[in-house]
Amino acid sequence: MNRNDLRKVDLQLLVVFESLMHERNLTRTAEKLFLGQPAISASLLRLRDFFNDPLFVRNGREMEPTPRALEIFRRLPGALDGVSQAISEVRDFAPESSDAVFRIGMSDDVECGLLPQLLAHLRQAAPGCVMVVRAANFLLLPGLLSTGEISIGISYTTQLPANAKCRTLRNIRARVLRADDGTPPLTLDDYCARPHALVSMSGDLCGNIDQDLARLGRCRKVSLAVPHFVGLGALLRGSDLIATVPDYAAEALVLGGGLREEEPPFEIVPSKLTMVWRAAQDQDPAERWLRQQIVQFMSAAGD
Repeated sequence: MNRNDLRKVDLQLLVVFESLMHERNLTRTAEKLFLGQPAISASLLRLRDFFNDPLFVRNGREMEPTPRALEIFRRLPGALDGVSQAISEVRDFAPESSDAVFRIGMSDDVECGLLPQLLAHLRQAAPGCVMVVRAANFLLLPGLLSTGEISIGISYTTQLPANAKCRTLRNIRARVLRADDGTPPLTLDDYCARPHALVSMSGDLCGNIDQDLARLGRCRKVSLAVPHFVGLGALLRGSDLIATVPDYAAEALVLGGGLREEEPPFEIVPSKLTMVWRAAQDQDPAERWLRQQIVQFMSAAGD
């Protein structure tokens, strides 16, 4: 194909094709692209005609890509990223008049402790912009970034896709939350004896804190695991449960009253809170502006 043949290609069709390759389902693709299913079906018919190939064949409820589709998909993401970057780099961004939609992945502790102040600022600086927040812990973040479902992720991370860049925002320091009963700070024996509440999106009952305890030959007893920080304060108030949470989440939960925060009675190795983003959108003016706001409102002085 030469450059003149590109006039025959509707770029939106290639976006639909990329989404179909990720979702393997017409309904999910329609939901992801905010289009009706008839529009997706019509796009698929046009794609089949253009490439002279079925591209997808039904296998149960899924759409199985043909060898031709797999070959196209191998080359397509880089090409679409390049087009997206070329367009965005020549576009100015005026936050006060923009209606941009930002898609950000956040871990639950970030949403609880750090999102409110960022959102308050964005409502003033960019009132017409829309923020879509997706649940994105360290397990989900790589997949959401690689498929383009989010452009920025904020979480503790362990591995990233090749098309991502990363910046450390702050050290995550642990604090112990407990009902404000006026008793002295917990000793290590108290800490190990008390029942613990744990926020765990995946349902795991142990984490890095348990590794730090194990180095001391100690362990804790987790009596409750919940998937979200929202509601954790109500569970702790008036109970003997304690929870060890990131400092910024602890600060937000204490504001609800009835709780106190204190230093853990043993050393907990801090982890890193990072912001990651798609390399293809590194120079996008709107995305670059948003990343600057995130650094301003979610990073910690001294880290």
